[in-house]
Amino acid sequence: QVQLVESGGGSVHAGGSLTLSCAASGSILSIGAMGWYRQAPGKQRELVARITSGGSTNYADSVKGRFTISRDNAKNTVYLQMNSLKPEDTAVYYCNVENIIHSTGYLKSYWGQGTQVTVSS
Repeated sequence: QVQLVESGGGSVHAGGSLTLSCAASGSILSIGAMGWYRQAPGKQRELVARITSGGSTNYADSVKGRFTISRDNAKNTVYLQMNSLKPEDTAVYYCNVENIIHSTGYLKSYWGQGTQVTVSS
């Protein structure tokens, strides 16, 4: 059984920083792309940043220059460094992992439980 454990959310003032992490575990043989999505109240879930297994990244326009996504393949972990946070970044942030091959099967897409990020003005 695959598990995604997210950590690092919290409350900060505008201009502050947070780092989110998401560790995948559970007899995993390989992982494809990893990403972070967010969902604010009353809004649809949106892509924040995504990184492929080869290290290629893409970001939402609203976070370019402020957020950095990275991954540690040896630890099956993805990180999101968030700087210069704004109140509009407030949302539940979800980790997503694609194309997981594990010892007993395959998962095309798997989601974490979400972690709250709140930015006050």
